Parts: sequence; C-alpha cells; structure tokens
Amino acid sequence: MKLRFLGVAAAALIVAAGVPVRAADAPVQLPEAVVAAAKSLQPRHGKIAIAEAHATLDLGDAYDFYGPEDARKILVDIWGNPSQSADRVLGMVMPAGASPLSDAWGAVVTYEETGFVSDDDAGKVDYAELLTQMREGEDENNEKRKAEGYPAMHLAGWAEQPTYDAGTHSVVWAQDIAVGDAASHTLNYDVRTLGRRGVLSLNLVSSMDQLSDVRQAATAFADHAAFDQGARYQDYDSSTDKTAEYGIGGLIAAGVGVAAAKKLGILAILLKFLKPIAIAAIAAFAVLRNKIAGLFGRRKAEEDDPSFEEQQPVAAPAEEASQDGAEDGADEAASGAPERAETPVA
Repeated sequence: MKLRFLGVAAAALIVAAGVPVRAADAPVQLPEAVVAAAKSLQPRHGKIAIAEAHATLDLGDAYDFYGPEDARKILVDIWGNPSQSADRVLGMVMPAGASPLSDAWGAVVTYEETGFVSDDDAGKVDYAELLTQMREGEDENNEKRKAEGYPAMHLAGWAEQPTYDAGTHSVVWAQDIAVGDAASHTLNYDVRTLGRRGVLSLNLVSSMDQLSDVRQAATAFADHAAFDQGARYQDYDSSTDKTAEYGIGGLIAAGVGVAAAKKLGILAILLKFLKPIAIAAIAAFAVLRNKIAGLFGRRKAEEDDPSFEEQQPVAAPAEEASQDGAEDGADEAASGAPERAETPVA
C-alpha cells in the first residue's frame, strides 16, 4: 500500500504535465470526482465495534471513524492509491472534523489472525540491530518503487523506538522516512494490540512535523483499543487456541518489513535481533526449527520430516501469496517470514 497525500499527488500531476510548482502558486483545483467522494463520507464517533476482530475502538469525540467502504474511498478515490491498498482494511481514523482533502493524518485499521503472540521476549529485542536490518533492503525496494512510478524511500531512523505496554498488551513504534526529494519526512506510526487469536493494527501516516499530535493519538489508540470479552489477551487457552511461533520481536520484524524476514527463518530473525542475554534461551529451542518454520512456509524437505508438527499457516494477503508463488527455487528453499503488505506512506 503506497499512500500519497492529495496535495503531493496533485503536485506530482502538475510536474508531470510540465507546469512548474512553487509555494506561491494558487491552490490546485481538485477533480470533481475527488470532491464528490469526500462529500459522501459518513464519519462516526464514540465506541466503534470492529466485528471482524472482535474488538472495540473507544474514540470518544476526539476522532472520526470511517468504515471499510469510506476507507476505500479515502485511500483509492481521494488519495490516489492502487485499489489493492484498501484490501483487508477494516476502517480508518482521523482527527474529528478533519477532511481527507487536508494534510491531516489518517490511521488505517486492519486485523490479522496470527494466533496468540507471546510477550515473553518483550524488552529483549535489540532495536539498533533491527534498524540496521530494516535499511538493508532499501536499494532493492526502491528499484521496484521507481519501476511502479513511486519515489524512492529512505529510513532515516526511529521516530519512536518500539515499546511494549504489558497493561494494554500493545506495541507501539514509529519510523522517520524520507520520500523522494520531499523536504518534510514522512512519519509512519504503528500501534499493535495483541488479542487471544490475533493482532489489531492501527497504522498512522503523516509528516514528521506532526509528530507530537500523532504520538498523542497513537498513545490514545493503544489505551482505547480493546478486544471484546472472550477475545482478550488474558482469555487465551493454551489447550485449545492457536499460538504464533514468534513473539514481540518477530511481530515487529515482520511489521516493519525487514529485508531479512523474507529469507530468514523466525529463529534466525530472533537470534539476529535479541540482545545477547536472550541468545542462550532461544538457542535451546533450535530443535523446534521445523515447527517454527511452519509459521512462514515450510520447505519441501521439511514436509517429509516425521518430526514436523502440523501448523496452520498465518494468513497472508493474496498479493503476497501470488508473489511468493512466483519466486525462484532458491527463495522457495529458504524459510522466512511473510513479507508484510507495504504500509501506506505519504
């Protein structure tokens, strides 16, 4: 998903047409279809049920919520994203009264039934190393972006280093991203709330000059996004419920799209990112490599291993599945984390 705010998209169209753009130029006349789409939106307030996730967002009067259909209008019809960018989106949140035609931030709501994600490794992840790994795939990703007509992206650093709140079972992190030649960096904020069977995600996209406001909103979402009774983190039943074969470190690694996550097994990812104090404990679980590999796709040789324990694969976007199927034999032989659908960025 590649989000481009309307003002940026409009400016890009003008540049493409050969018309110079200056700060003093008159505002761009918006297409009638875009204006009509914005007028048709029906925001809601208060407590919002996210039925697919068995969760509730308590937004009060401070934020507007847009359902799946309105979210598609915003992402595709107004902000000019590809149609697939709205797939699996359960809604969007914006500041109360803010128009999608403005430069206000927007939060995309999704849910993934990953299984129960243990928080036992929280506090053991080496985020400096993770940041280094995140940057390793930039050149390859930027070549793809350029071929698709999008500007290059560079990860400048953490806008907020990942933190885990054991009280709300939420993980929050933010990336500072340079996009093309834009003077203002893009802010990509992630809020993940853990539940009994999966993870509720709110991804906020804005610019770094709005860091303070977006951080406040992200904190509010972490505090007011909750799973319904029976689907809460504490409702987990180890005797019946599916368990994800990764913890907080793996969740963040896959979430930020670490280049290594595509080709490394989850054990390798954890060994790479966990602080040395946790290495010995993780190494003790090496005998479970076949079970761990089941999370991200089994190697053919492992399918014939009698010690392999059958696991329900983590759901992945259809577009990722098709990409995985087209990969060469070398990539197929490597056990790795699913490549996360690209998050909207300005």
